[in-house]
Amino acid sequence: MKEKLVLVGNGMAGVRTLEELLKINPDAYDITVFGAEPYGNYNRIMLSPMLTGETNLDEIMLNTREWYADNNITLHTGKKVVKIDRKNRIVYADDGTETVYDRLLLATGSKPFILPVPGHDLEGVIGFRDVNDVEMMLDAAKKYKHAVVIGGGLLGLEAANGLQKNGMKVRVVHLSETLMDRQLDSESGKMLQRELEARGVEFLMGASTKELVGRKRVKAITFQDGREISADLVVMAVGIKPDIELAESAGIYCNRGIVVNDTMQSYDPKIYAVGECVQHRNQTYGLVAPLFEMAKVCANHLAKLGYGRYEGSVTSTKLKVTGIDLFSAGDFNGDDDCERIVYRDPSQNIYKKVVLKDNRIQGAVLYGNTMDGPWYFQLMREGTDVSAFRDSLMFGQGHLGDSGHDNNSVMNMSDDAEVCGCNGVTKGDIVKAITTEGLFTLDEVKAHTKASASCGGCSGLVEQILASTVGSDFSHPEVKPLCGCTDHSHDQVREAIRSEVYTSVDEVYKKLDWRNENGCPTCRPAVNYYLISTWPEQAHDDSQSRFVNERVHANIQKDRTYTVVPRMWGGVTTPDELRAIADAADKYEVPMVKLTGGQRIDLVGLQKEQLPNIWKDLNAAGMVSGHAYGKALRTVKTCIGSQYCRFGTQDSVEMGIALEKLSWASWTPHKFKMAVSGCPRNCAEATIKDFGVVAVDSGYELHIGGNGGIKVRVTDLLARVETDGEVLEYAGAFMQLYREEARYLERTAPWIERVGLNYVKERIVEDTENRIELNERFLLSQKIAQKDPWAELTKDEHRLEFVPMKRFDDQPNAQTSEDKVAVNA
Repeated sequence: MKEKLVLVGNGMAGVRTLEELLKINPDAYDITVFGAEPYGNYNRIMLSPMLTGETNLDEIMLNTREWYADNNITLHTGKKVVKIDRKNRIVYADDGTETVYDRLLLATGSKPFILPVPGHDLEGVIGFRDVNDVEMMLDAAKKYKHAVVIGGGLLGLEAANGLQKNGMKVRVVHLSETLMDRQLDSESGKMLQRELEARGVEFLMGASTKELVGRKRVKAITFQDGREISADLVVMAVGIKPDIELAESAGIYCNRGIVVNDTMQSYDPKIYAVGECVQHRNQTYGLVAPLFEMAKVCANHLAKLGYGRYEGSVTSTKLKVTGIDLFSAGDFNGDDDCERIVYRDPSQNIYKKVVLKDNRIQGAVLYGNTMDGPWYFQLMREGTDVSAFRDSLMFGQGHLGDSGHDNNSVMNMSDDAEVCGCNGVTKGDIVKAITTEGLFTLDEVKAHTKASASCGGCSGLVEQILASTVGSDFSHPEVKPLCGCTDHSHDQVREAIRSEVYTSVDEVYKKLDWRNENGCPTCRPAVNYYLISTWPEQAHDDSQSRFVNERVHANIQKDRTYTVVPRMWGGVTTPDELRAIADAADKYEVPMVKLTGGQRIDLVGLQKEQLPNIWKDLNAAGMVSGHAYGKALRTVKTCIGSQYCRFGTQDSVEMGIALEKLSWASWTPHKFKMAVSGCPRNCAEATIKDFGVVAVDSGYELHIGGNGGIKVRVTDLLARVETDGEVLEYAGAFMQLYREEARYLERTAPWIERVGLNYVKERIVEDTENRIELNERFLLSQKIAQKDPWAELTKDEHRLEFVPMKRFDDQPNAQTSEDKVAVNA
């Protein structure tokens, strides 16, 4: 018999918990939901657009009554739970409804804080928390003229904007001299005030309310300094307070909110709580993003998996007033030990401030151009050392040459502007999906629209659209799960593999409670890579967990043919190798022979069944796989260097060959490219490679983290060395550090941006012993990895893998039905 789960509070936090629970274990409970409002679960984030007339209740409904019925959930709307009998585990509603529970989830939310001044209970004095408040404001706008919003915070300004658009004369009363003083510094607050004043909103700053005047309905407001203004409608937006009345009446321990632990349990282990009613580690939250993080953890424990923990949230703010670009996160003022970098462009109404401590971002305020808000937020959350790019920090992520970013506000883009080139997704497609489907995370947008689901180059732009559309409630999780099969992140999975010595994909799935016992196309390649890069001698390399290119060791093309690229060490070949390639192209009627940018030759258009034979012929000429298909070392590009070039300072060709001989066949988180230039003229383009070597008179400069693809990035200088041996040691150590610590499908450029150049230098340049150990681990893995896959797959036991399947009756010696009868007779 199923246990009974009762949810009190039919809002976004509670219902998201149910959604997460149904994903994990849909049959765990008989579920009953009580909601005080007469609706299903709607998107409270869209109350502001509802006030301005941009949307309506039907369009912001997240979970209709049909959803509850489809998931066998009993829904009681318009019923407020007024009593909890903890001893007998029964909840009582105000209409007399009684329901027994085995587990109780409280998601009672919060109440608007109403200033306890005379007249606060007059008609026309309301908060701004639900659909009823919006309807009352819309009704007042039809009948009255003067509206006053008390509170110049995020919610108050949204209310003021909506009322002003409905034709009311709006004044905002704020106790502080700075609007949104919890999110903005004084300068950005003044910019916001000027912009809203230009729209017709009036402000009374530094004003303290004394009394609301009126007999039955409010008519005016008086202030402590003696001023008085007309008011037909007063919206209290001075803050919220957790709704803990029910919990307190049941004897559940509360402080400012219902006190919970990291599993979202209250002091009664049968009672959980999530959302704005909660106090966790002395913090309460009023934004949706943290509430959804709580929901995921709570669902995990209700499903009795028991490994999720909520450790608090770092939040950011995006103002949801059309046309205003504003972003803030963290400690944007800082203390005496902090440094502040400020960028101002008054003519463009742009202001940026980043607060640093020990070269790590503590907080940021952006006004006018918020394109890089999510990037600053990520750097802050991950504690990235920004010293390597501090000089260009205020110019944003654009200094990486990210083709997914530009200097224009995303909300000024037209709806038909293409955001995701890989999948043909426009800005309008994304905004429509966000608003109609109630999306809050990048993963949800990917799932619904495919935007950023392919190469990922537009992820930053999609996040900007998401943040601009849903504002401060954009959910940027503290720990991003590896995939939908697990709540564990890439780093957590890798650490578990390392600490628990897991050596197979199935073992990881079993020990870490994977929801899908067979995994998915996202997690299987990642987990397999983490296993073989952590335990090269013990782990089993599961070929079925690799992408098709790596399974067949050739690049599949859109017409289902394949390309074959033999390795040319350092971009050098011989007449014999060229003859062998030409002979193979003739023999197998290769449709195209193409020179690549990596100084190799590409044989394009081969059928799958031809692969083993052409590999065998190329092997006979002394050539091996170029791994042009793999998350591995691809090429080492070289110039002719000092052997022939009059400008060359070192032998770049020999160095390139040595590097390629060292590192070929090494599996890495993503493709890895090298280059060696024989002089600072850099003809081999070493400064846009993952590892680049530039020869100088005194030896070599070693560069790391370059990229010449979608996100063009110039390398960072790692070190200067004198000898060939040092180049090889640093290369091996850097590749191994990248192999061991970068996340699967993370190129070296974003990895270095994430962990910081100083971190890499500390591990490789400054710590000699660690560099030697890293290089030794790399050499050990190479002893195992450096086997030519082409030679292996041409063996008889593998040839059937490349034989196309045919219908039985296509075979020349196939028996007819009459033949079979005769044989059986």
